[in-house]
Amino acid sequence: MAYEAYMPGATAVGIAYKDGVLLGAERRITLGSFVRSKSGKKVFKVTDSVGAVCAGMVADMQNLVKEVSVYSKLKELESRKSMKPNSVAKLMSTLMFQNRYAPLLTQVILGGVGSKPIVYVLDPLGSVISDQYATVGTGEETAIGVVEAGYSPGMTQKDAHDLLVSSVKAAIARDAMSGNGIDILSIDRSGIKEESINL
Repeated sequence: MAYEAYMPGATAVGIAYKDGVLLGAERRITLGSFVRSKSGKKVFKVTDSVGAVCAGMVADMQNLVKEVSVYSKLKELESRKSMKPNSVAKLMSTLMFQNRYAPLLTQVILGGVGSKPIVYVLDPLGSVISDQYATVGTGEETAIGVVEAGYSPGMTQKDAHDLLVSSVKAAIARDAMSGNGIDILSIDRSGIKEESINL
């Protein structure tokens, strides 16, 4: 119980739509019942075509993204091809599993467009699961209810964006560890765009 009291909270959501992937998270960084920051960034560009969002220890995620980005860039220079999202997810999974005895305390949603838009969910020990949508963090139960109720496989970018914002807002309204705005990464074949919404 004492360990849980010091785990950071968050709400992170990933949605694959017809032409791409949206990843979003709120900005509040907490430690137990203490709000450490109201402007934390939990969305990350991993490569030119893959992004990630996290819940948990943001410092662990920052180090993980930096390491995955370096290995991905080296592989791209070697092969002269960009890494596909499934390869980046496998690389991240391997790095997390290597640290299993001193785990990186972060839950990750990674997304990108390979042969089709897809999101991957990774836990601190490196388990990786592919899906069309996912939520992680202390607000995930609320957010997943909203996403499941509104998701359809062929949805447009606007519908997916509205659904992501609605799900994170619902989690913010019910989870004290989530709040203070939403950061969103939009990933499609043209690249990655970032957006911030103040609440």
